[in-house]
Amino acid sequence: MELSITQPDDWHLHLRDGDVLKAVVPHSAHHFGRAIVMPNLKPPITTTAAAVAYREAILKSLPVDSDFNPLMTLYLTDTTSPREIKLARESQVVFGVKLYPAGATTNSQDGVTDLFGKCLPVLQEMVEHNMPLLVHGEVTNPEVDMFDREKVFIETVLRPLVQKFPRLKIVMEHVTTMDAVKFVESCTEGFVAATVTPQHLVLNRNSLFQGGLQPHNYCLPVLKREIHREALVSAVTSGSKRFFLGTDSAPHDRRRKECSCGCAGIYNAPVALSVYAKVFEKENALDKLEAFTSFNGPDFYGLPRNNSKIKLSKTPWKVPESFSYASGDIIPMFAGEMLDWLPAPL
Repeated sequence: MELSITQPDDWHLHLRDGDVLKAVVPHSAHHFGRAIVMPNLKPPITTTAAAVAYREAILKSLPVDSDFNPLMTLYLTDTTSPREIKLARESQVVFGVKLYPAGATTNSQDGVTDLFGKCLPVLQEMVEHNMPLLVHGEVTNPEVDMFDREKVFIETVLRPLVQKFPRLKIVMEHVTTMDAVKFVESCTEGFVAATVTPQHLVLNRNSLFQGGLQPHNYCLPVLKREIHREALVSAVTSGSKRFFLGTDSAPHDRRRKECSCGCAGIYNAPVALSVYAKVFEKENALDKLEAFTSFNGPDFYGLPRNNSKIKLSKTPWKVPESFSYASGDIIPMFAGEMLDWLPAPL
């Protein structure tokens, strides 16, 4: 069996910098036409000038024949100015602003501490310039159970935000619960959407512990119960335009994952399309795969769909055990396992 689909885009991608950037960006560029690149570096990408410089570094790390287009984002802080939003829109390389609640995930220590108290002028400016807010939707209150942080964020932050700024475009990144699915589906058409990762479609929280502690299955938001995984699968295979591909591919050196305090993130860029195809095939929904991977994202962002095509072949292939770079190696999702769908450019 073969499928020919419009080349997908990745609407949530971590590329890091330095040697890691050079090692991982070819994997995304091989499969995707564009990607929304996350700004949580050290130091974070908080200005348009920094975003432009980071984009140049990405372009220099690409294979020479690549047409991959990195779409940049700004890291929202308590001190981001409305003027910076105007500069970002005028740059024509910045396509979103990322909200990290301070302490929510990797390199989020510089994130927002009081969205409604300190960021209202910026949010209003984003409405004026049609600049999407990309949200890591978890509270960081230590009294809230880790598995409830998304649900609590929806009720205490996201719902009030939508009510206050009904015309603010919002992408709820890497949704993980049926609560998030219901919230996105309840919002006004065209202003709230969500990305869904491959790991949250095929793994549940048992995957963290089966056969021993599995550090390479640890990500944030953390994997949830099976009922939530099933809700995500139903949402993405339903044909709804509100959900689209966002891998949240997050490379970390093996030593930072396999240690006494391992960091969060799953490196899935090399396998993401294969995993998404598996999910849609299992649900007898391969006819809806192209919209999820290639149409819904650009339509929401107001960008043209890609002109090129890729082919997905029902050809078993083995995922490499690791990918080496100058100072270490990175373990991909499903390392050493066989997958059924092999993507390739047409």
